[in-house]
Amino acid sequence: MNIDPILRVILSIAAVIPAIVFHEVAHGYTAFRLGDPTARNLGRLTLNPIAHVDPIGTILVPLVLVILGSAVFGWAKPVPVNPRYFRNPFRGMLFVAISGPLTNIAMGLSAIAIGRVAISILPYVQVLTSTSFFGILARAVFYFLGVLAIINMFLAVLNMIPIPPLDGSRVLTYFLPTEGKRMMLSLERYGFIIIAAMLYLRVFSGLFSVVLGVIEKLLGQQWILLMNQL
Repeated sequence: MNIDPILRVILSIAAVIPAIVFHEVAHGYTAFRLGDPTARNLGRLTLNPIAHVDPIGTILVPLVLVILGSAVFGWAKPVPVNPRYFRNPFRGMLFVAISGPLTNIAMGLSAIAIGRVAISILPYVQVLTSTSFFGILARAVFYFLGVLAIINMFLAVLNMIPIPPLDGSRVLTYFLPTEGKRMMLSLERYGFIIIAAMLYLRVFSGLFSVVLGVIEKLLGQQWILLMNQL
């Protein structure tokens, strides 16, 4: 039995979970620093994945996507935020919103930095071709770091699209006039339908292709080859 596909599924899900958990914790922690204790009181300022797991978005959807060989995507239970605790609710939501994508970018770049340093140190040819436990383990680590980088970067870009309830809509709302703020808030109930339709129609395919191209440049051909060899 070839365990490589199973290993890739496990590593991909293992990369999805911290990406979405840290994203949500960043929202809650920023809100807490701005005076909102809601997330803390509900026990959501924890890195324990169990507190943030959404059975569908955190487990089922990523698992199905990995099995289908598609791009991995997922989500956690949103951390509750009450903007009434903020001195300026719209400004507070701006800071809360950008904290999630910024955290994902930081995680993605950190994974890339670690991987690039490791590639420069390890004997690349041996890691690429070895059938020993060390060779398989090394390729698995590079696969995990690569998927972690890709997922975090895609989550950051996707969440900054200015459609409610994505984080980008909170950022845009802050800069809109009063009437624009009302319109964005009124779209909140239809947001997921709009996003799902746009994803189905591949409206963002050009944007995602550019992001993937940038990530591949950052990873480099050697790293991508290591991931493909797992």
